[in-house]
Amino acid sequence: MKTYVLLGCMIFSVSAFAQKISQDKVPATVKAAFSKKFPNAAAVKWEMEKGNFEAGFQDNSQHFSAVFDAKGGWLETETAVPATALPMEATNYITSHYKGARVKETAKIVKSNGVVNYEAEINGKDVIFDDKGKFLKEEKE
Repeated sequence: MKTYVLLGCMIFSVSAFAQKISQDKVPATVKAAFSKKFPNAAAVKWEMEKGNFEAGFQDNSQHFSAVFDAKGGWLETETAVPATALPMEATNYITSHYKGARVKETAKIVKSNGVVNYEAEINGKDVIFDDKGKFLKEEKE
């Protein structure tokens, strides 16, 4: 449960690369695409991130973040998941490469091309894995 709350805070927080924007600054095409893809979304907050529009929202009491380009094209959705949902290979990698570190948040990322990644926030960095749990990269938040 702690993971869900923490990821929810992360999704709705402003990072160094994101800037909160009001709903009236979001193009109609983006809002329409978002509403079509997530018709039950509630408590939507928008940010600009690297030229794209990111909506942080809730759907059935779960926290999500979805990214759309300026034309309304869906790019990816990030969903809060418990650390136990990470693939075993990812868990093993974290245990061996981040000894004693606390995993702050975990998420499943589904990209528009169908690629699934997992993300674990550790020591202020996002550690990214593929759908099998293979380490891909580490990013600063």
